[in-house]
Amino acid sequence: MRMTRKSAPTQTAKQAKPTAKASVKPGRRERLGQIRDTLAVTAKNDPKFIPIVAGTFVAVVAVALVVGFLVDAPVIVGVLGLMLAVLAAMTIAGRRASSMAFSRIEGQPGAAFAVLGSMRGDWRVTQAVEFTRSFDLVHRVIGRPGVILVAEGKGAKPRELIGTHARKVRRVVGDKPIYDVVVGDGEGQVPLRGLQAHMLKLPRNLTPKEVNELESRLKAMGGASMPIPKGPVPRGKLR
Repeated sequence: MRMTRKSAPTQTAKQAKPTAKASVKPGRRERLGQIRDTLAVTAKNDPKFIPIVAGTFVAVVAVALVVGFLVDAPVIVGVLGLMLAVLAAMTIAGRRASSMAFSRIEGQPGAAFAVLGSMRGDWRVTQAVEFTRSFDLVHRVIGRPGVILVAEGKGAKPRELIGTHARKVRRVVGDKPIYDVVVGDGEGQVPLRGLQAHMLKLPRNLTPKEVNELESRLKAMGGASMPIPKGPVPRGKLR
């Protein structure tokens, strides 16, 4: 990430809520359904998933029972061990599911947008505000840090697209912070798997009210002028 300036400071911009409100937060039932589906897909594509998760659960319970008998409190320690076993199994399952999800989208156009769209918190993302036919994309994010422009693609084009859009944004947002992030594994870039963490580390420069005002100003700029699927774009589909 770097800062740019154009008479007023320019940092880098992040996401924008989908026109009204990036997206309605899923309900608890819907979220549980998404978790279930994710775990089912992971188990189907990762042959080690179930053995590792089950093995972790059994191992923790076994250790707890042994400790329980040694201290002459098998019931109490056993219950605590059961709770720890569930937590450990869920943690392992979540990590493997996350790893599987990243492996499925890495390298695909729109992968950065998919990650941005899954972030918790008040992040308002507009997909592909700048793009090329070679699948170089810039997504605009609005949040407490300010405006974050997240680019993905190859070569120098993503950085050029960020510069192009940053100039447009600067005319609208004045001296509000603008951050730029290029997703990739090169020098000065942010790996896809570290994108969320990078975004969350940005300073909170704006109040919620200022975020709303900023979004209103930028809405008129819109996003992509051609239809793009919400998420990774299969190559050959962007025309």
